[in-house]
Amino acid sequence: MERRRDRGGEGQKEQVVRREGLMSNERLTRPQLILSLYLCFGASLSTKLMDRLAKHRANFSPHDKYLLLNHLDKLASKSKLIVDSIFRPLYRFKAAMILRSQRLISVTAALDPSAYCETPVYNPDLCPNMIAAQAKLVYHLNKYYNEKCQSRKAAISKTIREVCKVVSDVLKEVEVQEPRFISSLSEMDNRFEGLEVISPTEFEVVLYLNQMGVFNFVDDGSLPGCAVLKLSDGRKRSMSLWVEFITASGYLSARKIRSRFQTLVAQAVDKCSYRDVVKMVADTSEVKLRIRDRYVVQITPAFKCTGIWPRSAAHWPLPHIPWPGPNRVAEVKAEGFNLLSKECYSLNGKQSSAESDAWVLQFAEAENRLLLGGCRKKCLSVLKALRDRHLELPGQPLNNYHMKTLVSYECEKHPRESDWDENCLGDRLNGILLQLISCLQCRRCPHYFLPNLDLFQGKPHSALENAAKQTWRLAREILTNPKSLEKL
Repeated sequence: MERRRDRGGEGQKEQVVRREGLMSNERLTRPQLILSLYLCFGASLSTKLMDRLAKHRANFSPHDKYLLLNHLDKLASKSKLIVDSIFRPLYRFKAAMILRSQRLISVTAALDPSAYCETPVYNPDLCPNMIAAQAKLVYHLNKYYNEKCQSRKAAISKTIREVCKVVSDVLKEVEVQEPRFISSLSEMDNRFEGLEVISPTEFEVVLYLNQMGVFNFVDDGSLPGCAVLKLSDGRKRSMSLWVEFITASGYLSARKIRSRFQTLVAQAVDKCSYRDVVKMVADTSEVKLRIRDRYVVQITPAFKCTGIWPRSAAHWPLPHIPWPGPNRVAEVKAEGFNLLSKECYSLNGKQSSAESDAWVLQFAEAENRLLLGGCRKKCLSVLKALRDRHLELPGQPLNNYHMKTLVSYECEKHPRESDWDENCLGDRLNGILLQLISCLQCRRCPHYFLPNLDLFQGKPHSALENAAKQTWRLAREILTNPKSLEKL
């Protein structure tokens, strides 16, 4: 949990940003450190916990170091999961301790060989097996990316073009019936603006609406992940392009606009030239099309908000984290966000008028801009491919947005650009998979910009538990046998 003081207004307010479920760098007790070390090496997922141990080397007494070394000996002799390339430097460390007699070296020397060797840690002669194992993992990940991820991208790109032809035809018919719903689906730089890939067979198209100017954006934090649009002046009601969708309280109703749009799309489907291959998805208040009985496309009316930043995301970026830099932060905030007319799972069961008329906050463009540079996008592509192949589970506990969110958190934990070089791809992937397991076990995955919004809300606990087990098997297989990526 991070705390931040907001000095705006008359008094001082303390805003609590909840990030339960995410591993932090808070001070650990000795039993927690020993448990972390067990999880670290016994599970062969050492990358993240090494950093945590390294921060506390000054807190170890000689007795603690003795206990930890004995603990490592037991693990090395009993666990079949521990990779030889990890433990070889540990035994070298123990030999160095014996040779130096009474002079005890910090236990973190086992984790950082440069602490007891004069040569740098990256010298291949120091730990050839460890360097070779890391290089082998990166090699197989790059091979996986070039073969599996690129073929996935090509297939999705082909599907998008097929889907967008149908959607564009439907939206043209909608525009003929109601000129206020103007199609904004256009291709730019081989990319369709407003289109998001949910999965290889599921997509979302955002239809941007005009004339939001007479409304005030109200975001007081009472609706997690949502905000409302209220008339700035009751006398301007008749000036609005959307006058019939304004409630008696002066709110622009997202639900009413979506209901009207759904009716228009249903009529357009019957008239468009692709009526033989497209039909509406029934039993939902969302506007969804099923195309050729293979693809599902959700069309969502939205307002684009640029040049402003929501109050519920005002804590970002966290002051003690150097990533992203001030220039990138300015770019992201200038990019703004979208207000979507769609159901919000965080408001299930709530009935007040303001809540039922609320708009969902979306930061798609801002999130994409954050992932520029280094191997961030490559890492996300690998995670998406792994999810599609191995984590498409009953109850749909995981989607690609969860992966995108965890990559952003990993960027905070590793803020230096050198941490995202191509040769670090394996470390970053392992770290994200470990974080995903932690979130699944805690049954909480905070939204990156809106940490009070839980992305796992409403997911069945059994589905999350099953996903945690499957993710663990996947992570273990990748780390202990990188060549297995050829079959994954």
